[in-house]
Amino acid sequence: MECTALTGISHDVIKDLRLGRARTLELHSTHNVITLKGVEPGTPIFLTSTNMEDLGIGDQGIVADVVGITITMKRLIEYSPGVVYEERERMSARVKVKFCCNSSVKTVTQDSMFSPVFVEVVKCCSYHAG
Repeated sequence: MECTALTGISHDVIKDLRLGRARTLELHSTHNVITLKGVEPGTPIFLTSTNMEDLGIGDQGIVADVVGITITMKRLIEYSPGVVYEERERMSARVKVKFCCNSSVKTVTQDSMFSPVFVEVVKCCSYHAG
């Protein structure tokens, strides 16, 4: 299955998602916001704690279904009386996801630093003798 990848996600968030809880994540990393740009609700997405630069074949993560997504621009204003007045903007994304399955990376594709990260993933199965 090919899907976009969100990287650098906390181990605790992935653990909570594996328990079946839908979670809303707020992402500020530029590469993750770019990755979410073309994603629609209902789309499967790969989440991993591995950094984008280190993502490769065999890395573990989960596939989750996107429930909802919002990308916004936030304006930050810092002011010190008589000294500094600074205005900055920061783009962020909020995405609500629900666990689908554990998975492993088969291939990684990224055209440039300013394009989404795509991965081909394989569903991981584990069997327990009982």
